[in-house]
Amino acid sequence: MEGAKSFWKGDEQEELESVQDTQSLKSGGGNGQIRFRSPSAAELLDAQQQVQMEKVLKRNRQHDTFSDKFQRWRGAMLLFFVPLLLISFVLFLMPSRSSPDSIPRKFAPEFKSKKYAVIFDAGSSGSRVHVFCFNKQLDLVPMGDELELFEQLSPGLSAYAKDSEAAAKSLSELLEKAEAAVPEELRSITPVKVGATAGLRQLEGDASDKILQAVRDYLKKKSSFKSKADWVTVLDGNQEGAYQWVTINYLLGNLGKEYSSTVGVVDLGGGSVQMAYAISESDAAKAPKVSGGEESYVQQMYLKGRKYYLYIHSYLHYGLLAARAEILKTSQQSENPCVLAGYDGSYKYGPTEYKASALPSGSSLSKCREAAIKALKVNESCTHMKCTFGGVWNGGGGDGQKNLFVASFFFDRAAEAGFVDPSLAVATVRPSDFEEAAKQACQTRLEDAKASYPRVKPENLPFLCMDLVYQVTLLVDGLGIDPWQKITLVKKVKYQNSLVEAAWPLGSAIEAVSSPA
Repeated sequence: MEGAKSFWKGDEQEELESVQDTQSLKSGGGNGQIRFRSPSAAELLDAQQQVQMEKVLKRNRQHDTFSDKFQRWRGAMLLFFVPLLLISFVLFLMPSRSSPDSIPRKFAPEFKSKKYAVIFDAGSSGSRVHVFCFNKQLDLVPMGDELELFEQLSPGLSAYAKDSEAAAKSLSELLEKAEAAVPEELRSITPVKVGATAGLRQLEGDASDKILQAVRDYLKKKSSFKSKADWVTVLDGNQEGAYQWVTINYLLGNLGKEYSSTVGVVDLGGGSVQMAYAISESDAAKAPKVSGGEESYVQQMYLKGRKYYLYIHSYLHYGLLAARAEILKTSQQSENPCVLAGYDGSYKYGPTEYKASALPSGSSLSKCREAAIKALKVNESCTHMKCTFGGVWNGGGGDGQKNLFVASFFFDRAAEAGFVDPSLAVATVRPSDFEEAAKQACQTRLEDAKASYPRVKPENLPFLCMDLVYQVTLLVDGLGIDPWQKITLVKKVKYQNSLVEAAWPLGSAIEAVSSPA
């Protein structure tokens, strides 16, 4: 054991013993004598002892065990870790802001990538609402079984010219249906836009402005959608035509392709008719300048990475319902050759009422055609290279017009006249088909028309000959389309195995969801 003790006896013990020996020498031996009496020597011994003691203490610190270190730093560690543990424990015990069942659906993965848009088409013949849902790639995605909610009612906003509050409230039923189609959690970020067309454009005085303001106020108060004042407006005709062109070519999958792969569009509304088609850059450069205040004939549009030069013109007063008034004006308050035999009455468009009575001999296709040509001002002087009617440049024609889609009232009257199946979404016809249908209608007396044309509304029956004659005259004499050229009547377009309404609101919706918030 002593050998072991001697083996483990290290420098520390030797230094301690040396210090003790030095202290005993300093204090003297057993005889009480002091061996070193010189002060300088004592001071040297004190300094030496101090150095030796510091060395020993330093080595002791270096050989501290983990336990010694823990004891030394315990206080600091407690000050740091205890608050951290307490905070973690409190956060663990706190309830989450919402249980899994109540997490807003807008934060769920299936809703993060969806955008909805609600578009009201406030036309002259009625109001319609369209609701669309898009993914991140701006592809339409289904809402239930359909790719679109479409609802309509009559009359339109322009019928309430003297009561703007009633005009706004007339949209309530459509608004409720739109809100039901959009998830509640997404309504506050879903844009709602109202585009009024030709009906409001033609109201006198400030009636149009009052109706629009009433609609803005109504949406702000009653709607759960995102609304802005400038989203409720009278849509200018060229914008309406551009949206219609975008809609049909989007649904057909043509956007992003060469302009020659797109289709031209003629949209016959109630108050106006729009023609739009893509033209070449060289033809766009030749476009004539327009007089002050009028829209340019050509608009540039960037769609799916490609620039398009779009010829667009909107003809106000030449929609189907407005054209009736223009044709009746040609007879100067006397009998009109376009009115079915047996009718003696009037026709009201906007605030004005026109005399509408048949000739004693009844309606006549040839005489009605003359009246329609006169109403269209087909023979008005043309100061451009080539005109359609009313002195308007025709856009130059070309590949963008060779495949023509005609929409709205063109399809409706064709179906009602019986030469197009109303259950179809599209149908291929020729302008001459309208002439054949007009020939038969113009030979029909009003009393027989109800049985011959069961799909035509009673208020439209007296003007069936007029409507069909006007449509063929507009296509052939007005827009210069060959009577035998194939054209596509379109009501809906097939898109991803679903049918979507071929109307301008889809183009407006695409713009709405593409715009920054």
